Amino acid sequence: MPEGYKVDVEKAVGHKSPVEVVACNRRDFLLYALSVGVPDTDLQWLYENDAKFGPLPTYALSLLLKSDDWDVNVFTERFNSGGAIPGIPPYNPDCIVHGEQSLNVVNPFPVMGGRFKLIKTCTGVYDKGSGMLITSAVDLVGETDNIHYCRMESQMFVRGYGGWDGPKGVKAPSYKPPADRVSSPDASVDFHTGTHQALLYRLSGDFNPLHADPKVAQSVGLPRPILHGLCSYGRVGHAITQQFANNDRHRFKSISARFASPVLPGETVTIDMWKVPHDGNSFGVVFIGKVGKRLVLTNGYVVIANDSVSAKL
Repeated sequence: MPEGYKVDVEKAVGHKSPVEVVACNRRDFLLYALSVGVPDTDLQWLYENDAKFGPLPTYALSLLLKSDDWDVNVFTERFNSGGAIPGIPPYNPDCIVHGEQSLNVVNPFPVMGGRFKLIKTCTGVYDKGSGMLITSAVDLVGETDNIHYCRMESQMFVRGYGGWDGPKGVKAPSYKPPADRVSSPDASVDFHTGTHQALLYRLSGDFNPLHADPKVAQSVGLPRPILHGLCSYGRVGHAITQQFANNDRHRFKSISARFASPVLPGETVTIDMWKVPHDGNSFGVVFIGKVGKRLVLTNGYVVIANDSVSAKL
């Protein structure tokens, strides 16, 4: 961390970045479903003429880095498109690690896609000692209908930028498998990633060279390009919708998880899932993702409505 590095938390927290417009269509839904490993036996996510066709519940997360066109974009430009956050001095972007991600569905995503406004707000900046944690919320709103579709909350950890005597933050909720059923999940799915998986997933909008360029990966201490954390995350969304919601995307209400360690393309991610109580209208699903004994997704939690709550848009 540079000498004298100091964050003005009051300036940073609550800052809203300039509104951006992103766009998507049914072709994007198909590509996304393929890229997160939906099998060809589950055509409702892969074939636009299927009677139940629609976007996977986690699709909106890919819009965080997508623009309003369909060409390849420059990752650093997209990541910094909203400009710097007041009160946070410049830091080395290579030190950023995606720590946690959540998605809360407000209204079902339109089955034809469309154009949307991304409204990003800085919700917190914390001093974790070994680094700085920046939290943000992004609301996705229809450009013309002004329907609020979802809220996506991210936690970005900046390694080496702690120690400036800032707030530590509150302890996050802890989601663990039921103690009496740890070794007996209610469902388990294997995501056999291909060696090309990251190259395929990046076509949904995240063109970070860390997932494609061996030299970039090796420059930050990785043996080779890694799989996007949100790719495994998307496969979890599909697995839980299939296993616990009868493939009804309208029952999928929220998902959150922590990215514990990277996945290398070609590895198999095992997703273990446990159904748990939540409230009178819904239930929870605790999940973990692992490669062998190595945890890659932890503190995972999904809320599923007991019954479908909305008609298809």
